Amino acid sequence: MSSGRPPYPHVHQINISDGGVPKRPVLEARVSKTGVEGDRQRNLKVHGGPDRAVCLFSLDLLERLQDEGHPIDAGSSGENLTVAGLEWELIRPGVVLSVGPDVRLEVKNYTGPCSHNAPWFRDGDYQRISQKKNPGWSRVYAKVLEGGIVRPGDAVEIKS
Repeated sequence: MSSGRPPYPHVHQINISDGGVPKRPVLEARVSKTGVEGDRQRNLKVHGGPDRAVCLFSLDLLERLQDEGHPIDAGSSGENLTVAGLEWELIRPGVVLSVGPDVRLEVKNYTGPCSHNAPWFRDGDYQRISQKKNPGWSRVYAKVLEGGIVRPGDAVEIKS
């Protein structure tokens, strides 16, 4: 049975909030050097800024977390772009991604989990997405090299 997903790595969902989690889906968004339009971070000491303008996470990992019994969904942990079909083990600092026809992002660092994510994890174990404790399961922060409009279904490609 088909999942209804495009057969290439793509944006599954775009998520924004007025601060905090969960972030809610939108049909499209403009991405600029300052981040995703309409999105706000509650704590600018640890979120946002040019090197943390966009947070990304893998739908494939989210589904594996759900299989483990965690009540997490796209946007729950605060990612702006939930991507599907991307080889997440290749996503690390220094990697450049193209998103849709215009947007280019450079992964700058792994996103440390915070206690606000506890509700999305069985027994409140939000450290399940800690790069230090569980390498390969972290969200990532990216710097915007080129901005533009993103929409669900837009192709995501590793450029370097």
